[in-house]
Amino acid sequence: MDEFQKQALTDHLTELRSCLVISLIAVGVCFAGAYGVVDQIGEWFFKPLFDVLPDKSSLIFTSYQEAFFFYLKLALTCGVLLASPVIFLQIWRFVAPGLYKHEKRVLLPFALLSAFCFLGGAAFGYLVVFPPAFKFLMGYSNDFLSPMPTVKEYFSLSLRLLIAFGAIFELPVLMVLLAKLGIVNAAFLRKHRKYAFLLSFVIAAILTPTPDVVNQCMMAGPLVILYEVSIVAVWMFGRKKVVEEPNELSSGEGEA
Repeated sequence: MDEFQKQALTDHLTELRSCLVISLIAVGVCFAGAYGVVDQIGEWFFKPLFDVLPDKSSLIFTSYQEAFFFYLKLALTCGVLLASPVIFLQIWRFVAPGLYKHEKRVLLPFALLSAFCFLGGAAFGYLVVFPPAFKFLMGYSNDFLSPMPTVKEYFSLSLRLLIAFGAIFELPVLMVLLAKLGIVNAAFLRKHRKYAFLLSFVIAAILTPTPDVVNQCMMAGPLVILYEVSIVAVWMFGRKKVVEEPNELSSGEGEA
C-alpha cells in the first residue's frame, strides 16, 4: 500500500469516526429528552395492547430490574427514532465521496426522505397493524386462559415489528440508490415484478406475529405498493445512459 492509499484510508476512517460521533451525540440528546417523559411515552406505547386486554388486566415484569431496563430501552428507541434524520444524513455523508458532484446535491433530500420513510413505516406498523394483530392474539383468552403478557415480551415483539416496517418503507430509497450505482434499472424491476410480489408475501408471513391472512396482507400490501413506487422512482431518478456524448466527441476528433 503506497502513501497515497494510506492517506486515503486514514481520511476515510476519520470521516467514519466523525459520522459516528455526530450520530451518537444526536441519539444521546434525544435519549435524554425522551427519558424525561418516558412515563407518557410508555402509556402511548402500551395502548394497542391495553385496548384489547380484559378488564383489570395489565402487563407484568418477572424480575426486579426488568421494568427499569424497559424504560431505558424505550427511551433509547425513541432517541434513535428522533435522531434518525441526523443518522441518515451521516450515512449519506459517509458515502458522498463515491458520488458524482451532481449526485451530492441530493444528499440532504435523500437523508430527509430516508428518515421520513423509516418513521412513516414505523407509524404505519403502530397505527394500522398493531391494533388488529394484538386483538387477534388476545382473542384466545377465555375462562381458563388468562393473558399475562410481560413487559419484556411486548417490547421485543413491538420493536421487531417497528424496525421491520421502518426498513420495508425504505425500499424506494434503496432502489434509487442501487439505480444510481448502476445495479438495477426500471426495466429490471418490471421484469422481476412477479418474484418481488411472491417474496413480499413470504417476508410478511415470516415477520407478522399472527398466522391470519388479514395481518399478513397488511405487511405484504405495503411491500407490493412500495415496489411499484420504486419502479417509478428508479425510472425518474435512476442513472441515465448518455449516448450522444461519445458521438459528439468522435465527430469532433474527426473534424480535427
